[in-house]
Amino acid sequence: MNPGWPVQLELRIDWSEIDLFGHVNNVSIMKYFQAGRVLCLEKIGLMRSQAETKIGPILASATCQFRKPLHYPGTVVVHSRVDLVKSSSFRIVHRLVDDAGDLAAEAQDIIVLYDFNQRSKIAIPDELRSPIACLEAAPP
Repeated sequence: MNPGWPVQLELRIDWSEIDLFGHVNNVSIMKYFQAGRVLCLEKIGLMRSQAETKIGPILASATCQFRKPLHYPGTVVVHSRVDLVKSSSFRIVHRLVDDAGDLAAEAQDIIVLYDFNQRSKIAIPDELRSPIACLEAAPP
């Protein structure tokens, strides 16, 4: 495990993710970050919460900076951590590293806690703050 990144997910680059220019398409890279985000949300318990109580996460914002092209065949590792928690939202930061250990892309997601019954954002309750804190880490 890489210190400072409590969530790590290794993914295989599939041939179908290659575009006409011979590198992994930007949409596929966003899917890699989505997989990291969902793993974070599962570890926090928000996916279960949404299924059971209809209180769960919504993605308010996603940004990405592409640093290096990726190619088939290969693998990537999505490193993720929470770096900011507010009253009703938190930020997940990610980095995508290729199998040579080089940084290929960086991303940030803003997640808002949402009550799907009331159709409104809500404050993050204390019982969720502890699992979120487990994904917080000092920058590497």
